[in-house]
Amino acid sequence: MQTVTSLDGGQGVRLLEIGPERDGQRVDNALMTLLKGVPKSLVYRILRTGQVRINGKRAKPETRLAAGDMLRIPPVRVAEREEGVAPAGMVKAVVDAVIFEDKHFLVIDKPVGIAAHGGSGVSHGAIELLRAARPKDHLELVHRLDRDTSGVLVLAKSRSGLTGLQALIRDNAVIKQYLCLMVGTPRRAKFDVNEPLLKSVMHGGERMVRVDDAGKPSLTFFQEVEQYKGSRLMQATLGTGRTHQIRVHAQYIGHPLAGDPKYGDEEANKRFRGLGLKRMFLHASRMSFDLDGRNYDFSAPLPDELKTFLDNLRG
Repeated sequence: MQTVTSLDGGQGVRLLEIGPERDGQRVDNALMTLLKGVPKSLVYRILRTGQVRINGKRAKPETRLAAGDMLRIPPVRVAEREEGVAPAGMVKAVVDAVIFEDKHFLVIDKPVGIAAHGGSGVSHGAIELLRAARPKDHLELVHRLDRDTSGVLVLAKSRSGLTGLQALIRDNAVIKQYLCLMVGTPRRAKFDVNEPLLKSVMHGGERMVRVDDAGKPSLTFFQEVEQYKGSRLMQATLGTGRTHQIRVHAQYIGHPLAGDPKYGDEEANKRFRGLGLKRMFLHASRMSFDLDGRNYDFSAPLPDELKTFLDNLRG
């Protein structure tokens, strides 16, 4: 349990004693939860400038907390608006999307258009919406999905679930599969793309990723599921988990994803819009792993709007 001591009349520096539920958590991730409504950029700014301290010492973003630590949080002004009340319709959408729950995990089939978390102009992501619906639960994001990607998203309800699954993800010991529609006709039905990816942040905060020898090793396995005129439905299995990995690897081989606004083909996207595709065709269909002697295997079917679009392609 956290003991909060407030200095300066409750409006200034806060000292928090870290409880067991945050033991081992990165301080940047802890601050994202503790400073609700505060932009991500501000969280990293107060870390970078040394205003966040653990037991009196400056904390780096990757510094891990331990139970009993005293965390110093400086005064942070939250802009008017900020948190506000989570929209009831969005809360219902994520609550209705729950596909699995036990004492360690809560899993949803994330709807397209809902971010995994708030920030960068997004007031409420899936994690904030679920916390609003379940204020008594301690929920943490285990991994992320792009706002324009639907499908399996896992949240942790326990510290052991969070750290255990994140360790498996770091060790590439988790099966993560996606369904995606590639523009054009790949030469083979089964192939892999093993190309390093380099991430950069553009002016304005937009993230862009490209194949670059200076990047991190990245591996995606592709396998054909079904053929359509001018496109192929593919299953993409991650060998690594880099930002925008499937999208950039697909672009690199000359077969970008249908409807991708950032790495896609404008002419093809225009043609697909005419057939009813109003989003990027990328869906996290399955996630599987073994933890503490138990096998977890979560799956989410292709959303109705993507099924309807495929019917239009056939017709």
